[in-house]
Amino acid sequence: MDEEIKKTVLKVLCDVAPDIEPDEIDPEMNFRDQFDFDSMDFLNFAIGLHQAVGIDIPETDYPRLSNLNGSIRYLQENKG
Repeated sequence: MDEEIKKTVLKVLCDVAPDIEPDEIDPEMNFRDQFDFDSMDFLNFAIGLHQAVGIDIPETDYPRLSNLNGSIRYLQENKG
């Protein structure tokens, strides 16, 4: 796993939802099931990832960003 990508995902996640404890995130569990993460939070998360890494993320790919490991895999597969 690319630690730099993981750090980026966690930073964006914590920017969107500052109450999240990064060490307590279950990497396979859906964000919405783990904490109070609504659709607006998710949209801000997707936009934040785009801004942080410069990768266009089409809305059809949003389901792949629903948990920590999925987000990391997606960015690894799509990075320049």
